[in-house]
Amino acid sequence: MATPQKRFRVPEEVAQLVRGLHPDIKKKVRAALDRLAQDIEAGKALQGDLKGLGSLRVARFRVISRASARRVIEIVAIGPRDRVYEETLRLVSAGRRR
Repeated sequence: MATPQKRFRVPEEVAQLVRGLHPDIKKKVRAALDRLAQDIEAGKALQGDLKGLGSLRVARFRVISRASARRVIEIVAIGPRDRVYEETLRLVSAGRRR
């Protein structure tokens, strides 16, 4: 029996970033998304202020995601390791203030 298909929710700014990536990196990001669709626990669980999010390594990039109870995987951010965690914290903090 097939498992139910998971859907992704990707903010427009993240989708735009992916469109602008080098084709080789874009292919790796898509493979990572396929992996997340199969196993939401792929990668590592983040801690501290980013608890509840997961990080999946894609070359020098990280895909930061969050799963919801309705089989929707939200892609919070994608970016180079040296900046993506700070950017994600900024995005998550801004979302909490709303």
